[in-house]
Amino acid sequence: MTRILPPATSPRRYRSLAAGYHPGVANPAETLPFTGNDEADRLIASDPLALLIGFALDQQVTVQKAFSGPWELRRRLGHLDAGRIAATDPADLDALFRERPALHRFPGSMARKVAALCEAIARDYGGDAGRIWGEAKDGRDLEARLLALPGIGEMKARSILAILGKRLGVELPGLEDVMPHHPTLGDVDSPDALATYQAGKRAKKAELRAQGKRV
Repeated sequence: MTRILPPATSPRRYRSLAAGYHPGVANPAETLPFTGNDEADRLIASDPLALLIGFALDQQVTVQKAFSGPWELRRRLGHLDAGRIAATDPADLDALFRERPALHRFPGSMARKVAALCEAIARDYGGDAGRIWGEAKDGRDLEARLLALPGIGEMKARSILAILGKRLGVELPGLEDVMPHHPTLGDVDSPDALATYQAGKRAKKAELRAQGKRV
């Protein structure tokens, strides 16, 4: 597959992306410490599509693996454009996901999931994922928009809401009403906080398994 190198991202473009995330907010987070890779952490904090792709991939892999995926996908594709990803031949996208190291534990199904997500964003938001919250009228509307996206269920939507409100400076009427009251990735502001969050999740899963519940 031909690789097209991405153009250098200018500081102005980073500011423009951030403005889409944080209208009217002075000091949003410039990084989300989810991966251990500074560039990947900055990408998911600055590019709305990258953040959503990370959540689409956040299934049966570690947080680090899932949210490194958008950065690695951009490196392999040469871009992170919803319309172009949606238009990519499915066989080519599948092969790209399977290229070693595979982008996910289940590369085939995740290639299809990411393609479906990008298709919805290209169709409904003109390829601009930031419009999902930029055009939302309130928290309930934003929640409904997130839930309408392929690959984003209730738990993921709530975590996205927490990140947007707590870490990325999005302000909407009623946003706090739909944000979760339990720990999520929205509470992670450092590598140590991520380790604590992951330890808590492991403990909760162990508790549920001990009760005979499926996790």
